Amino acid sequence: MSTSRKDFIKKLCVSGTCLCGFSSIMLTAKGNDNTNTETTSQNEGNQLIQEWISNVLSNLDIEIDKELIRGVLKKSSIVHYNNLKMDEMLSNYIGDLDKFINFIEDKWNWKIDYNKTTKTLIADENKNHCVCPISNYEKGINSSAMCFCSEGFAEKMFSTVAGIPASAEVISSIRRGDDSCKYKIKFQD
Repeated sequence: MSTSRKDFIKKLCVSGTCLCGFSSIMLTAKGNDNTNTETTSQNEGNQLIQEWISNVLSNLDIEIDKELIRGVLKKSSIVHYNNLKMDEMLSNYIGDLDKFINFIEDKWNWKIDYNKTTKTLIADENKNHCVCPISNYEKGINSSAMCFCSEGFAEKMFSTVAGIPASAEVISSIRRGDDSCKYKIKFQD
């Protein structure tokens, strides 16, 4: 299915996810109210943003082709990657995938199964909750499209460390009802 940018935005608005500027006006008005503390205002703003994003993602799953969503959200993952300064964090592991695997198993408590023959890695975050800081997770609200962003993040992270392109696929997700989030990472020749 081919969708133009105009059709994509139109579908967002039709599905109820278009802000049309009103939310930013409300956030600005709240921010100028002297009765609210800065922290309260910031928390309310963050909650609004998370709820809005969750709504967008839920509607994307319903309204738009899965592969189009995957492409957009994978590309969006670079914002979170750069915000965490991942290139700097990964610099000690570039070219040494085994050292990086040891690090994420030890420090992040991930479980890794790496088959060097098939150049396939299964990475289990080994947590019973979604660690995504972007959208909130409420039981019964499907925002599993965010998993495509995680695929992009994992691709960038493992490609950077290995020094070769990698593709990532979420094969298990808290947001999809699974026990933990798992990725299948396939390194290319």
